[in-house]
Amino acid sequence: MNGIELIEDYPASIAARLLKNEIDIGLIPVAIIPQLKEPYIITDYCIGSEGDVASVALFSEVPLTEVRKVFLDYQSRTSVQLARILLKEYWQLDIEFEQASFDYIHQIKGSTAGVVIGDRALQQRHISPYIYDLATAWKDHTGLPFVFAAWVANKPIDADFIHAFNQANKYGIMHLDEVLATAYCEYYDLKTYYTHNIQYQLTDNMRAGLALFLKKINQFNPL
Repeated sequence: MNGIELIEDYPASIAARLLKNEIDIGLIPVAIIPQLKEPYIITDYCIGSEGDVASVALFSEVPLTEVRKVFLDYQSRTSVQLARILLKEYWQLDIEFEQASFDYIHQIKGSTAGVVIGDRALQQRHISPYIYDLATAWKDHTGLPFVFAAWVANKPIDADFIHAFNQANKYGIMHLDEVLATAYCEYYDLKTYYTHNIQYQLTDNMRAGLALFLKKINQFNPL
């Protein structure tokens, strides 16, 4: 902690800070990586999932085939891009998209669905009758796990710092029970979330899933 200044924010805002060079390293939505002039993934850890991630999903009151419009969560660019890809390639549906405002969740009704992430998604699981987990759909579509966020730098970082930072990530993962002792969520069992839904090792398989996703978003939005 003596070697860093820690800033906490939601994913899309962290990504914007990294793009503006306001920070050096961020745990950012991976969809931002192609926009960086010099992206460096600096640890062996990530926020990923091998299947049901629970906190990133498409929610609706009706089956997906009856959905006409989808609100896109303003808090994560990766989840938005993932939803676009899956709706076109996996579900093969032609649906209208709308960038969401702050209070969009209350507008998820009728034929209007919404991509929701994070704590709000865990709460929405108790409200919406139809839940389409985006990590599960990606795994079914590609056979690969999905990486939502990675530690990315916008410039070369000293090797000694990277080693220490990697060790710090490792320490945190090895002490999840201590984290759970100080955390609470009334909507979802956090032990299940931290130990089952989320995977942290940036394995070769995870990297393959990440590479495929970056390739697909480049096809959707060529630079």
